[in-house]
Amino acid sequence: MSNYFKKYPNNEGFFEDYGGAFIPPFLEAEMKKITDAYNTISKSHNFIQELRSIRKHYQGRPTPVYYCSRLSEKYGGRIYLKREDLNHTGAHKLNHCMGEALLAKHLGKKKLIAETGAGQHGVALATAAAYFGLECDIYMGEVDMKKQQPNVVRMQILGANVIPATHGLKTLKEAVDSAFEAYLKDPETTIYCIGSVVGPHPFPMMVRDFQRVVGIEAREQFLEMTGELPDNVVACVGGGSNAMGIFSGFLDDEECKLHGIEPAGRSLELGEHAATMTLGTPGIIHGFKCYTLQDEKGEPAPVHSIASGLDYPGVGPEHSMLKDMKKVNYDSINDNETIDAFYELSRLEGIIPALESSHAVAYALKLAKKQPQKSILVNLSGRGDKDIDFVVETFGLPK
Repeated sequence: MSNYFKKYPNNEGFFEDYGGAFIPPFLEAEMKKITDAYNTISKSHNFIQELRSIRKHYQGRPTPVYYCSRLSEKYGGRIYLKREDLNHTGAHKLNHCMGEALLAKHLGKKKLIAETGAGQHGVALATAAAYFGLECDIYMGEVDMKKQQPNVVRMQILGANVIPATHGLKTLKEAVDSAFEAYLKDPETTIYCIGSVVGPHPFPMMVRDFQRVVGIEAREQFLEMTGELPDNVVACVGGGSNAMGIFSGFLDDEECKLHGIEPAGRSLELGEHAATMTLGTPGIIHGFKCYTLQDEKGEPAPVHSIASGLDYPGVGPEHSMLKDMKKVNYDSINDNETIDAFYELSRLEGIIPALESSHAVAYALKLAKKQPQKSILVNLSGRGDKDIDFVVETFGLPK
C-alpha cells in the first residue's frame, strides 16, 4: 500500500494524466511553499503527535463501524456503516480541516478561506479556526445558504464570516470561484483550505492524506468484526474526499470492489445531474485537470443534485485516474432513490444520514438485493440534521 501513496501523485502533483497546478505564475511560489511545508511538517513527530491527540481527544476518533441488522434483513446482503456522522461536527470533513489548520498555524497564516456546498466543510473549518484561534471566511452559494440554513448558523456561531456567492447558479462552483478570487488577493497571510480532493497541487494529495484515517480505521475494524475484508466498499463522490478516505484503506485488496456513487439528479440531461465520471470528459477546472462536465463551449456545465455537497462539475484527479485504471466502479443514483434511502436508514436503523451519504446508502441497497450473500461497507460520511428541513418541506414525510 505504501508504494501506491509514494507513487501518486508525482512531484508535479499528477495522478497519471490528471491533477497538476494550472495557476497564475505569482501563485506558484506560494503553492511551492505550502507543498514544501506540508512535505516537511506532516512527517515531523510533533505534527503527527498533535494531530493524533486532536483526533482522539477532540474529534472522538476512531469512529465505529456499525452492522445494520434491520436494513440487511429487509434488503439482503450484510450492510455495514463507517460512522463518520459521529465524527465531531457531524461529518468526515473535520479530518482534513484540523490537518489544514494545523499546517496553517505552522506556516504563520492568520486566516483560513474556503468554499462550502452543504456547509459541512464550512462548519468543520470554522471549528478548526476557533480551535486554533484563526480568522475564517467561508464562501457559500446563495441557493445552498437557503437549503442549508442550520449549517450557516453554526458557522456564524463558531465565529466565521459566511459570504454569499451571488453569481451564476449560486451553488458550489460559484462558491469555489469566489473563494479563489479572495485568496488571490492575499496569499501571504491567508491559506485556502480546499474542502475536497480537488484544486491545484498539493491540495488533492493533502486532503487525501488527512482523510486516509477513515480507510485505515475501517479496514482494521471490519477485519476485527468479521474476520474478513468487505466484498464491497461504497462512498458518495462529489469532489470525492470521503470516498478517497475510505478507498485508500482497500486499494490493494482485489477482493474488495470499490464503488464511487455520483448524483444522477433529476435526469441525465445536461444541467439536471452532476454525474461527472459517468458523463464527463477530461478538462481543466479550478487549477487542475480531471473529468469535467462541459457545455458546448467547453465551459463548466450547470449541474444539479439534491445534495448541495455533490453539485460540482469536476471531481478529484485521483478519482479520474482510478476510473481510467478501472480500480473503482463509478455509478450514479438519482434524487428520488436518494430520498427513499434517506428515510429507509432513518426508519429502520434510527440514523438520519446526510443527503450526500444517502446516495451511497441507496446504491448499497441496490447492491444488497443483487448480491444477497455479500458484505457491503458504506462510508456514512455525514449526518442529516442540516437536510431535514429541506427534505420535509420539499418531499414531505413518507406515508
